[in-house]
Amino acid sequence: RNPWDTERAPGGSSGGSAAAVAAGLAPWALGSDTRGSVRQPARFCGVVGVKPTYGRVSRWGLVAFASSLDQIGPITRTVADAALLLRIIAPPDKRDSTCAQEPVPDYPVEAQKPVEGLRIGVPKEYFGEGLESVVERSVRAALKVFEGLGVEVVEVSLPHTEYAVATYYIVATAEASSNLARYDGVHYGYRSPKPPEDIVDMYSYTRAEGFGDEVKRRIMLGTYALSSGYYDAYYLKAQKVRALIKQDFDAVFEKVDAVACPTSPTVPFKLGERTDDPLSMYLSDVFTISANLAGIPGISIPCGLSDGRLPIGLQLLAPPFAEPVLLRLSAAYESASEVGALSLSRSPDE
Repeated sequence: RNPWDTERAPGGSSGGSAAAVAAGLAPWALGSDTRGSVRQPARFCGVVGVKPTYGRVSRWGLVAFASSLDQIGPITRTVADAALLLRIIAPPDKRDSTCAQEPVPDYPVEAQKPVEGLRIGVPKEYFGEGLESVVERSVRAALKVFEGLGVEVVEVSLPHTEYAVATYYIVATAEASSNLARYDGVHYGYRSPKPPEDIVDMYSYTRAEGFGDEVKRRIMLGTYALSSGYYDAYYLKAQKVRALIKQDFDAVFEKVDAVACPTSPTVPFKLGERTDDPLSMYLSDVFTISANLAGIPGISIPCGLSDGRLPIGLQLLAPPFAEPVLLRLSAAYESASEVGALSLSRSPDE
């Protein structure tokens, strides 16, 4: 449940982590971000969430959902805490072959560097249909704060953004179908107590009882996309579009140091409100998915409250391994903005 309003969702899928930090039950937590599942719950719960560059943080110990997208990231109450936690979890790990052998910057020190002279791009594709007016007002007010800090704000374009959700739900479900084939109750995890007649029964009972409806939906979608006769039409085409989305970011980052946009298009929705409408639920991540497809780092920070005192989040994205830039900009905004400080320093009860 969302600590700001217990009748509303905390976001997902790392909603427990974000809710615990927002409610003061833990000083920090970790989340797994495959399509926004660190940044979106951080935004819903009014805290800070960082999705590092793909490969920046080891995925050892994480149950793989979509291996080319998954990334572990910090969820904290302040940007300074996020910088400290990221420094702890970022060193290379030989147990994860995808973990980058990159030196780890001193993120807390980097976060304190000045931001004057940096350039932020605002993608026009992120400010259109489906974006609630209160969210847009808060994000544009945050951009004004950056301008006051000497940051240049310019409009940019990410033309393939409209294909991100569809691309993600082919790539991710295909990888989930492959990864979760190993999740059968034999070596680890839940096993059905129902007596099986053979090993096929044991697999079927275990997966039928152990996976929820949404997980089953994704496995079936992925299995279909990888099936004979459909691989080229769906999975291969999705990978080609993914490359175009990354190229969009590469081109933009030749002109700007970071991109700014809303983390989510709406205020936190009520519990169960979108359970029967999976497409509506999927579209909640429309602004976060592209970063996972492109493998770039992102951060969500509080940038205001709605009229109903529900948190609103600003998302910043940067080139690969440019986490220091994200932390610098976020820390500067946190210090300069009364709105940001309000939602960061006060508990939901206050």
